[in-house]
Amino acid sequence: MFFQTNNRRTVPHDFGFSLAEIIVGAALFALIAVAVYQGYASLSVLVSAGRVKTLAADLANEEIEIIKNLPFEQVGIVSGIPVGVIERDKTVNKSGFDFNVVTTVRNIDDPFDGQIGGDPNDLSPADYKLVQVDISCPTCRDFPTMNMSARISPKNLETASANGALFVKVFDANGIPVPQADVHIENNQLNPAIIIDEVTNNNGELQIVDAPPGVNAYEVTATKSGFTTDRTYPPGAPTNPNPSKPHSTVVLQQVTQVSFLIDKTSTLNVSSITDDCAIVPSASFSMDGTKVIGTSPDVLKYSATHSTDSFGSLLIPGIEWDSYLIQSLSSSLDLVGTNPVMPFSVLPDAVQDVRLIMQPKDPNTLLVVVKDLNSQLPLSDVAVTLTGTNYNQSLVTDRGFLRQTDWSGGGGQSMIGNPNQYDTSDGNVDTTTSPGEVTLFGSFGVFAPSGNLTSSTFDTGTSSDFYQINWKPVDQPPQTGFPSAKFQVGSNNTDSQWQYDGPDGTQGTYYDVTNSNIHSSHSGHRYFRYKLFLSTAVSTSTPNISEVSVVFTSSCIPPGQVSFSGLSDGTYTLNVTKPGYGDHQVQLNISNSWQSYSVELSPS
Repeated sequence: MFFQTNNRRTVPHDFGFSLAEIIVGAALFALIAVAVYQGYASLSVLVSAGRVKTLAADLANEEIEIIKNLPFEQVGIVSGIPVGVIERDKTVNKSGFDFNVVTTVRNIDDPFDGQIGGDPNDLSPADYKLVQVDISCPTCRDFPTMNMSARISPKNLETASANGALFVKVFDANGIPVPQADVHIENNQLNPAIIIDEVTNNNGELQIVDAPPGVNAYEVTATKSGFTTDRTYPPGAPTNPNPSKPHSTVVLQQVTQVSFLIDKTSTLNVSSITDDCAIVPSASFSMDGTKVIGTSPDVLKYSATHSTDSFGSLLIPGIEWDSYLIQSLSSSLDLVGTNPVMPFSVLPDAVQDVRLIMQPKDPNTLLVVVKDLNSQLPLSDVAVTLTGTNYNQSLVTDRGFLRQTDWSGGGGQSMIGNPNQYDTSDGNVDTTTSPGEVTLFGSFGVFAPSGNLTSSTFDTGTSSDFYQINWKPVDQPPQTGFPSAKFQVGSNNTDSQWQYDGPDGTQGTYYDVTNSNIHSSHSGHRYFRYKLFLSTAVSTSTPNISEVSVVFTSSCIPPGQVSFSGLSDGTYTLNVTKPGYGDHQVQLNISNSWQSYSVELSPS
């Protein structure tokens, strides 16, 4: 028997694609498809844009040809100058596209034969008409405005004109011409009225030639997007009977020129605060510019009332460059300073911070502003003294005061809130027997030998520099010994871990003479406290303190300004002195709840 072995191998056969091949193929197909689609879309956009431009060009040609075929006297704008039958602004649908057509027609005074008001004087200045057609398509993609122009001349010889010309010039705050400024002109003395809306050329000029004569007939307004507005006003109006720039008059065969000043508007960021930077909500005030639009009486271009919000803030946009004055309208608050100092100037296209420093009314207040005569900048460290019947107070510009005059509310107040309270005492001081006074505690004429009181924390609101500590009365009973009233002070930026020291910055010394300079180690701190020490050499007498004040300065103190409050009606003497400057003295009559007085010192 024979056996046969089959050694043939089975060869595998591949059918279809693997998953990786399918993914790669699909990606390539998608890439090619997207590229083809984008190419088609781009081509379609180009074709469509080309078609729109062709339609716009055809439309512009049609409009120009229609105008050329009009009689010369009809080539003008309805209610415009020159007057005619052409609509200034219209919408035309062409092949499904809405085109906006704006037509401008202007009389041109060609210099070839002289010009109106020139030498020689052209008595017929409307030599020809310049027509411009602007085509835009607001709904079309990437379509710039297309324009086409043509000159239209009369067939016959010129005759002397029965009209005049109105030339409008627009400048900015620096006297530079403003191109493309919007100029609106109306003459309502005619029927139909003339209404013109044009823009100035690159020289900031708009020339209206062959304008019908009229006395104060042309109401002109000049402005521009993002700019202020300047205009003419009707004479004899109840609110402005004598305008500085009355409606323009056009005279037969003469040129009337009128100029306007416009520039970019500014924004004021107003905040109402106290001199220790605390927010003052809902502070109402008036704000007046210094530009006038009328005289006899003066009529201000800007005069408005405003109020800060609950956070003491207010944003005032659209402000014109000018100098401004502010006055409080609040029945409970007085304006005791501003930063920058009033009148403050606002430049074009600026965002400017204005701080209003407010305090409660008490009852009459005088704000004194001190400036250098030459630079007009506010002066610091100026001594200002106001004296009157039963009144004598001296203040220094750029300095604020922390003051306490009553402690009868008792202790237990860490942060100053109630001005009649304090933080702690050792129990040996008396603050209630005579409110408004701190003495040693006594019983049946026998006083404690010593005692101390620590004030609540005063918050200046920001980093501050502290200058002097003062107290009243200056002199104590001699029998109590010296010093029977003395102080230490403390400051920090955390309102915690208080350390009290004296004039050399150590804990072993005391301020024992009023108006002592505070050690420089306290500069740059926000929070401040004082500690009062009373003592007596005899048990039958006590020292007393009726007022403690600390002089400081911070960014919330108005520059070059001081305010006097609690004034009665009457005559006061104001003395202003600063080393290196001449003194200033004046008699002031106080008769209003709020008054301001500005002093300009001349260097000596």
